[in-house]
Amino acid sequence: MPGQPERFDDAEQLADTIVARVGRKIVMALPLGLGKPNHIVNALTARAIADPSISLSILTALTLEMPRASSDLERRFLDPVVERLFSGYPELLYATALRRGTLPPNIEVHEFFMMAGRWLGSPRQQQNYISANYTHVGRYILERGVNVLAQLVAPPERAGGGYSLSCNPDVTPDFLAARRGGRSDIVFVGEVNDALPFMDGQAEVPAAEFDFLLEGEDLRFPLFAPPREPVTPADYAIGLNIAGLVPDGGTLQVGIGSIGDAIGQGLVLRHRDNAIWRATLERLGSPPRETALFEEGLYGASEMLVECFLDLMEAGIVKREVDGVAIHAGFFLGSRSLYARLKEMTPEARRRIAMVPVSFVNELYGDEAGKRAARKGARFINTAMMATLSGAVVSDGLDDGRVVSGVGGQYNFVSQAFALPDARSVIALRATREKDGETFSNVVFSYGHQTIPRHLRDIVVTEYGVADLRGKTDAEVVAAMLCVADSRFQAGLLARAKKAGKIAADYEIPRARRNNRPERIAAGLADAKTQGLLPLFPFGSDFTAVEQALMPALGRLSRASKRELARMALMGGPSNAATNAALERMGLARPSSFSERLYRRLLLAALAAPN
Repeated sequence: MPGQPERFDDAEQLADTIVARVGRKIVMALPLGLGKPNHIVNALTARAIADPSISLSILTALTLEMPRASSDLERRFLDPVVERLFSGYPELLYATALRRGTLPPNIEVHEFFMMAGRWLGSPRQQQNYISANYTHVGRYILERGVNVLAQLVAPPERAGGGYSLSCNPDVTPDFLAARRGGRSDIVFVGEVNDALPFMDGQAEVPAAEFDFLLEGEDLRFPLFAPPREPVTPADYAIGLNIAGLVPDGGTLQVGIGSIGDAIGQGLVLRHRDNAIWRATLERLGSPPRETALFEEGLYGASEMLVECFLDLMEAGIVKREVDGVAIHAGFFLGSRSLYARLKEMTPEARRRIAMVPVSFVNELYGDEAGKRAARKGARFINTAMMATLSGAVVSDGLDDGRVVSGVGGQYNFVSQAFALPDARSVIALRATREKDGETFSNVVFSYGHQTIPRHLRDIVVTEYGVADLRGKTDAEVVAAMLCVADSRFQAGLLARAKKAGKIAADYEIPRARRNNRPERIAAGLADAKTQGLLPLFPFGSDFTAVEQALMPALGRLSRASKRELARMALMGGPSNAATNAALERMGLARPSSFSERLYRRLLLAALAAPN
């Protein structure tokens, strides 16, 4: 490790220097998600494409790609959004080549977590996937002989200060510790980008730790910033229910996405509009367990710093501190607002958010006594794709072996919930999903792949209520899961359970749970929605008002069957100022072809349908 890094302002020159330093077999580790140094990665990838004698193995997770439309109608909506939110972001060359099938065999990309569903159709990436708990990733990468570690970093805040790992101190400090301990001779390369918020503490790294630094005004690029997702009625019902499971003074872990925002809004309503929140849950048939206002407040111990945590800090909910810190987190990724809010914080306010390795937040090892004392009343909340009647959870893959995303830290937090005396694991699950106009149950009798086995079953929450499974018999678990399943599928699930002898032959689902249908959820949420407490985007959005109005209609069209689409095309819909604005935004105000006239009728019909 040199006393000071060698500095570059040309990525290609730096790539040549790296090859000269480590040789023609490069095993390069890159951070998950946002922290990838795109210019360095692209320069090394281009070098290996041009020279087949170079072997480049990339070890990473969550390769970020800009969203792409799958239909002409989707393209009309998405292209302006992508241009507005992602303009100037340099796409990763290896991802583009993989997508096109042109990445040469001397370059391999191994991920332990994938963007959900993006690589289902890629045999190459399915074969190169590494299944790992997040806390085991560093060990596996060291065992594979990593010799280059490259990361995007924030510049020093003060003269002579260190650089910040900012969004990704998740694994890098462990690699640097291994190098200091003589267990690795890794070359550490940083790409400086002042768009990153400076996070200090364990995220701050002295300049002397770097071998090479790439920095230049022409190299600065905007951060990858996916917009926040719209929150559906099902999401809100789940979020409101989960808000009733979190004790004041407790500890919170939550993930990204619309369910995370729904949980955040549920906690805000409990704190600010407690009577309305409790009344809404009563209408949903799910009286809450925890109802107190957040006087002591919550402490965040989360693998990911999701934007919702900042909203909860501002609402006076996340405020319980551990050693002066309200949130410990391992990485962040979010909308442009997240990055701006972090940058605009005073240094004092920002220090209440400590970015740390995932080995700190995802495990109890290391100062176990301190962590146990800090993580009282913990609720570790994760989402799933499916759950079985026996309480097993499916979150990352399909029963044919294909990987949808990855285990990440989900197993870490579930096992941690059982290791702490008053902690609970909460799995958030939408009861159904739709595809090509057909509805499928996400509560299934059994499934050929499991992320969380049934012996770690705890709490499962769907829009229809809370299934508390910990310590229950199989028959009790089957009954509880049937009560939170969609009623369109309950009879079939119950019949399979009886046939397998997993529940009494004379068991009947309680009458109050036989009306688990979307209409009941809509009715239960109606009052709160009328009062403006359940908006599509509870914490703001990068989408315009017209785009937000379009989203439910486009979602309706994407889920419709061919028969439903034909009916909608025949019906059309009324034209008014709001629909005219929507048509203008989609380029359909003045249709000039048969397909555009068809799209116009479909869109008007979808806009006219009740939400």
